Amino acid sequence: MSSRDAGIGEGPGKRQLAANGQTERSAPRRIEWGSGRSLDLSDSPLVMGIINATPDSFHPASRALGVEGALGIARRMMAEGADLLDIGGESTRPGADPVDPEEELHRVAALIEAIRRESPLPLSVDTRRASVARAALDAGADIVNDISALSDDPDSARLVAERGAPVVLMHRRGDPKTMQDDPRYEDTLGEIEEELRLAAARALAAGIPRERIILDPGIGFGKRLCDNLLILRGIPRLKALGFPILIGLSRKAFIGKILGGLPVEERLVGTIVADTYAACAGADILRVHDVAEAVAAKRILQAIAAATQER
Repeated sequence: MSSRDAGIGEGPGKRQLAANGQTERSAPRRIEWGSGRSLDLSDSPLVMGIINATPDSFHPASRALGVEGALGIARRMMAEGADLLDIGGESTRPGADPVDPEEELHRVAALIEAIRRESPLPLSVDTRRASVARAALDAGADIVNDISALSDDPDSARLVAERGAPVVLMHRRGDPKTMQDDPRYEDTLGEIEEELRLAAARALAAGIPRERIILDPGIGFGKRLCDNLLILRGIPRLKALGFPILIGLSRKAFIGKILGGLPVEERLVGTIVADTYAACAGADILRVHDVAEAVAAKRILQAIAAATQER
């Protein structure tokens, strides 16, 4: 479902593009990789279920300790209609300490193998380390989701190119430990747009094909409340970079702030509203903790977009 289908394709982001004299570049509608595997973005927004194989994710209910516990979450998300799953072994919440690479690998590799034995569903590994990404791809992962946009590990870009894997390049200011201390922007959307453009250029230069690059503006990663809201309003402008856009805002702190300080456990409604706005604005993939609710919202949006007059 495109932003035009949803009726807001001429929103603020589109007007700003015209004012800047820029033209929109179409993103690919299908991402393909080895053995005929693919993501069909014409059915967007795709719902990416989050599996946190960590003891310290910011959302306690999403923590999946041990292969069996995490596999149970994966089975539930698949039954609820997830289009793909994102498995991470290092919490990157604000203030988080780095995890030893061996521990991160221990948390994700066996889980990816277990899920892959049960399902052909596309799997993403959420890591910024080439060694973890390599082992995850060997275990059956398809996609590398890197919060550092391949910049934290000098071997990551070469690995992704050699393996022919799709990659998510996320925008971030600072590192998880300090990124929320005092983030500042003079032109939030312009700076994020340019830094994502440069990240994509580095990936292309490393040999990663354009049609396997996904961009994530990094809501909550070195962003203030106003920055997160401007990102959401500016999705059409980011789409003009010519890559699919992933939005990950599920239950994040800015939603709680808007709603009077709600804790993470009470941010589901706000999450669904914000994700629905993102979908209407043109987001291709929504990264969520609550798959069933996100899939239900997607079905409502698609029904509205497909409605015809009965006679």
